[in-house]
Amino acid sequence: MALKIRLKRVGKKRNAHFRLVVSESSMAPTGRFIEEIGVYKPTPEEAEVRIDEEKALKWLQNGARPSNTVRSLFKDSGIWADYIENK
Repeated sequence: MALKIRLKRVGKKRNAHFRLVVSESSMAPTGRFIEEIGVYKPTPEEAEVRIDEEKALKWLQNGARPSNTVRSLFKDSGIWADYIENK
């Protein structure tokens, strides 16, 4: 069971919002996920990122692999540095 932390797209056309979810890698096409750990709203003015740090660190320590975009969001918010220190 390979776990991934990835973005799930929600919202209207040309007004995308994303949820950070933990899912099995085989469940990506169906959209099923295990847990929602945050929200990412990329707007032209200012992007809004809300991530539950405790849940994110728990899933990273349990072996979940973040996608490239999620990893960059973790690096910007400082979660990735905390994960590397506690590894």
